[in-house]
Amino acid sequence: MNGTRTKRYTIEEVEAAVNMLKKGGLVALPTETVYGLAVDAENSGAVMQLFATKHRPREKAISILVTGMDMVKTYCENIPEAAYALAEKYWPGPLTMILEDKGVVSALVNDEAGTLGVRCPDHPVTQAVLAAGGVALAAPSANPTGEPSPKTAQEVLAYFDNHIEGILDGGPCQVGVESTIVDLTGEAPEILREGGIPGQEILAFLEGMG
Repeated sequence: MNGTRTKRYTIEEVEAAVNMLKKGGLVALPTETVYGLAVDAENSGAVMQLFATKHRPREKAISILVTGMDMVKTYCENIPEAAYALAEKYWPGPLTMILEDKGVVSALVNDEAGTLGVRCPDHPVTQAVLAAGGVALAAPSANPTGEPSPKTAQEVLAYFDNHIEGILDGGPCQVGVESTIVDLTGEAPEILREGGIPGQEILAFLEGMG
């Protein structure tokens, strides 16, 4: 951005925040876990700016936020039944699933293996932004790489005031830890990160499906 001040949006200003995202801006959003720093996942210029602002290594893939499995089908292919079952049980919620990328999001978002992390956040404000925008958002935690993840709008501004276009203040996050990540692209599901849902609970649920 060009040295302009970060715009603070209230929860009544979802449309204005969506318009800023559509223009390629970086807008911090609340989820139930931590605040995320969001951009349009299909806009490569915005994604590049996201990496630069967070000082995030390029090789580190970024998960996307979606409204649900209908939106996942836009961005992923060869989706296993396990993904639908997990979504029905845990979404919206702190679960990220790794699936095969279809190539719709910016190539900067997915990883070299051609996979994509997807999550449906359990927060009405961010759900409203996703529904109004109609596109997935690339939204890693709203902190510089290596710093603690922010749970309030004020913590985000302490990191990025005047360095991002906007922040949508939805109050403090309830869970306070990142989502659990499960990889569903291999022969067996694999927990890649422990988070808001115990990994063993997810694996036990999937085993029970069989």
